[in-house]
Amino acid sequence: MLVQNQIEARISENLDVEHMSLENESHMHNVPAGSESHFKLVLVSDVFEGKRLVQRHQLVYGILQDEMTKIHALAMHLYSLKEWRERNAFAPLSPKCHGGE
Repeated sequence: MLVQNQIEARISENLDVEHMSLENESHMHNVPAGSESHFKLVLVSDVFEGKRLVQRHQLVYGILQDEMTKIHALAMHLYSLKEWRERNAFAPLSPKCHGGE
């Protein structure tokens, strides 16, 4: 199973998610073609309501403990449903990587 599929499955099994977007951004980095090393995750869930950013990250890292050993980087954008609506369903774009394509 692809790492991306494993991440999506693990999150879906453990969180009640309103919206999930997981992008493999490995092609933006200096890695071999077909790599699954760099991901951008956007999650919207009411489980994040009232939690500080570090608590949200700890929650997701706990869920993805096994998968984190297989990847190099995971950019996380984690919102409550209210925050997501206030942002007009927009998450920041990823910066260009030095050495990537």
